[in-house]
Amino acid sequence: MERESSPSKIAAPQAGGAVEDIKGDNWQTVGSSPDEAACKPKTHIVFLKVHKSASSTVMNILFRFGETRNLTFAFPFDGASQLFYPHYFTAEFVEGFVAGQASQFNILCHHMRFLPTEVQRMMPSTTFYFAILRNPVHLMESSFTYYKGTSAFFHAKSLEEFLQQPSRFYKAGESDSQYAKNLMTFDFGFNHNGEASAKHVQLMLQAIKTAFNLILISEYFDESMVLLKEALCWDLDSIVSFPLNSRDGSTRAPLPDFTVEKIKNWNKLDWEIYTHFNQTFWEKIDRDIGRERMGQEVRALQKRREQLARTCLQEGDSVAPEEIKDQSLLPLQYGQARILGYNLKSGLDKKTEQMCRRLITPELQYSRSLYSRQFPQKALKGHKPAPLPRKHNRRTV
Repeated sequence: MERESSPSKIAAPQAGGAVEDIKGDNWQTVGSSPDEAACKPKTHIVFLKVHKSASSTVMNILFRFGETRNLTFAFPFDGASQLFYPHYFTAEFVEGFVAGQASQFNILCHHMRFLPTEVQRMMPSTTFYFAILRNPVHLMESSFTYYKGTSAFFHAKSLEEFLQQPSRFYKAGESDSQYAKNLMTFDFGFNHNGEASAKHVQLMLQAIKTAFNLILISEYFDESMVLLKEALCWDLDSIVSFPLNSRDGSTRAPLPDFTVEKIKNWNKLDWEIYTHFNQTFWEKIDRDIGRERMGQEVRALQKRREQLARTCLQEGDSVAPEEIKDQSLLPLQYGQARILGYNLKSGLDKKTEQMCRRLITPELQYSRSLYSRQFPQKALKGHKPAPLPRKHNRRTV
């Protein structure tokens, strides 16, 4: 969800090294620049919205694409904001799903705990699956601030205190324990308290590679969007964005090296997933695009973002929550984080104002708006989740 302004990164591998062939039968090959005559934009998409990994920004991209093309979203039942997370996803969680009927949904992108067999019940076989990862060090530092009210973090005075003796605070059986350990592993549907043996890690990695066509890296967000643009056969304006659900720097400080190592060890499964797919991310770029053209694509994306910022934003950038003038554009303020937002420039013509507003609308407001548009006959009543359906699957890996 959150995008850092200048995160430290695992260094990108140098171009020209050996490239592992990881495509497999289900791995999408991006290839060179799409040939418009042979490339048709993909409109059946599943995005695993991994927590605190720039996923709100990606969700905005999907919302805009779907809205402007009148696509059908797989909304949580009764207009809830999540697909009954942290329960495993089942198709019955989706508003309008009817077992046995042909798929009517184009985009599934709300928070869920992934269960591929259930997703496949409601999405066609041609669906494109992708997810985004974040360095577990940055993710845990962010989670401690954002999810400070959860059972594991509530009584810890600092992240360092929590990591000094996790057993004082962390209880594996708590229903919200995933926010404090291996959160990405949990979102992908695996046991976040599982063993980190080589065999278990390989089973997880293979399951992810089988289920997903593309894995993106939030620390390389612009490069990720270029890969996504080419894989989906979309144009530049479809994937340009402003960072959403980002917090200001007042609660962020550099972590000492010993804290970084403790986070890696505590989140061993997440670390294994992240390092593997960070490597294959760059292998994919080298194999399918090349560093030179990737640089050109990134510069074009950044230039377009800057143009839109000058056109759309009153201050040309994000602002603190108390400075947001239009309360309908105020992001949810949660935990100890101060979530930034935007002010829309005044005096825009109707078409430009609509385009700009879509770019900066927070996910909860945008989701509610699209839900009301898709289900005009239903009045939203506080977005309280419906009772959990009886069917409740479990994944064993």
